[in-house]
Order: sequence, then structure tokens, then C-alpha cells
Amino acid sequence: MHTTDSVDYGVILSGRIKLELDDENIVNLEAGEVFVQNGTRHAWRVEEPCRMAAVLAGTQRDV
Repeated sequence: MHTTDSVDYGVILSGRIKLELDDENIVNLEAGEVFVQNGTRHAWRVEEPCRMAAVLAGTQRDV
């Protein structure tokens, strides 16, 4: 699991990937689906090749 000081916007271009969140929820993403995270603690789980495009906009997190 990791956390970034950024707002992340991405789209899955091909394949599938699992996004594991801090609350132990797992979101299955596949081609055409979009994700947005705002400093969310998460992990990526890859079971097959996956290609995604993402933009990370740096921000300062409140501690």
C-alpha cells in the first residue's frame, strides 16, 4: 500500500487491473474505465498485462 501527495486521474486503456483500497475494498477496473484518487492509500494488483494513462497533479496534504 502507498499514498501519494497528488490527485490522480487515470483511464484503463487495455487489460484489467485491481485497485485495492485502504478499507480492504477491491475495485476491478477494465478497458474504458476511469479512476480518480485524492491522496487515497491504495495498491495495484495486476493479474494480466494492463495499460493505463494517468495524470498526477501534486498537492499538499493536510496532516
